[in-house]
Amino acid sequence: MIDLGISKMAMIGAVALIVIGPEKLPKVARTVGTLLGKAQRYVADVKAEVNRSMELDELKKMKDSVESAARDVENTIQTSTSDFEKQWSEATSDNPALSTDLDSYISYPEYKHPNKHWRTKTAAMPQWYKARAGVRTKALSGAARVARHRPRQLS
Repeated sequence: MIDLGISKMAMIGAVALIVIGPEKLPKVARTVGTLLGKAQRYVADVKAEVNRSMELDELKKMKDSVESAARDVENTIQTSTSDFEKQWSEATSDNPALSTDLDSYISYPEYKHPNKHWRTKTAAMPQWYKARAGVRTKALSGAARVARHRPRQLS
């Protein structure tokens, strides 16, 4: 690598001042600075691309190892289930009471609708407090609400 010290930089600056001239030196310095900046950005982009490709290769290797491990686990599960099914068929073929349909032994409860009152306001507040505070617990139609609050006629 080139060893640039302060003395060498001063020498390059003095030669540039003599060769280029004091009028054009700031413009040339700006141009050289922008070109160096672009070159550094390009080198950084290339480094980042190389790092991404290396990481991608590592991820592909990791993916392949995980897939192979998953295939191994799947194969062991399949072999163990086939062994279990063989043992189960042997055990149930020896005992005819076990070979009957299992659904006849299992009883499932019938579906019962929850009968929720979705119009009723519910909260963690007790009913007696709601009644005292005047909180509405039942939904009323508009006509029923008017009839409830209509003044009673004296007869």
